Amino acid sequence: MKKIISLLVLISSIVSAQIPQTKSLAELKQLAASSGNHPSSISHLVSGIKYPESSIQYPAFSKKSPALAILYSMLLPGMGELYAESYSSGKYFTIADGILWGTFAGFTIYGKQQEGNYKSFAQSNAGAVVNGKDSEYFANLGIYQSLDEYNQAMELNRRFDKTYNPATHYWNWTNPDQRKEYREIWTTSESAYTNVRFVVGALIINRVISVINAIRLVSNHNKNFSEELSWNIYMDVEDNTAIPNRLSLNFVTRL
Repeated sequence: MKKIISLLVLISSIVSAQIPQTKSLAELKQLAASSGNHPSSISHLVSGIKYPESSIQYPAFSKKSPALAILYSMLLPGMGELYAESYSSGKYFTIADGILWGTFAGFTIYGKQQEGNYKSFAQSNAGAVVNGKDSEYFANLGIYQSLDEYNQAMELNRRFDKTYNPATHYWNWTNPDQRKEYREIWTTSESAYTNVRFVVGALIINRVISVINAIRLVSNHNKNFSEELSWNIYMDVEDNTAIPNRLSLNFVTRL
């Protein structure tokens, strides 16, 4: 009789101990059923039911290369800023570069057009031989009335090496007004070419400033760099007949 009573007491204590565990398993099932968009991931078997696994994936965030930023800004100002994910300031460098290239093309075309005009004018009105001549020859056409006047000036200054051969460098303006008109056309062409050189300098400066700005933005971007982190939480209920049911949590951190 005493053995029977002792057995009943033992069974009662075991049942009482299992009640909280059964309640915990029921709560776990309810949690797993509603874990479709839960930040943690729950997998493995819970009382014969398999629940889906999910994990938080943060947006990719990586460091930027200053060398690439420099290369992009040198090729096209503003692209280094775009690479650094800060095109709000880079767009102004791109716009400025487009305007400068348009200005460059405009001055170049106008300069060549005026160059053709003054060569044709000198050939028609001064009998000048324009083919194969350097820029100094065309400058002298606007200063001296004729080749003889030019050669006399060079001889008086003992610059005999600067004299021209009449067979290849002849010119003679009919009147001073023609020479002045020629000089005006020549001046506009030279001014256009001078402006082209200034535009080229502005293109270089625009790139240098864009490079400096892109490096600064890349530096700021990299300072804000943080490790990409994702968590995977695996929840498992192990059922072993030898010991009471056990809940295990495994945390996996990926950097």
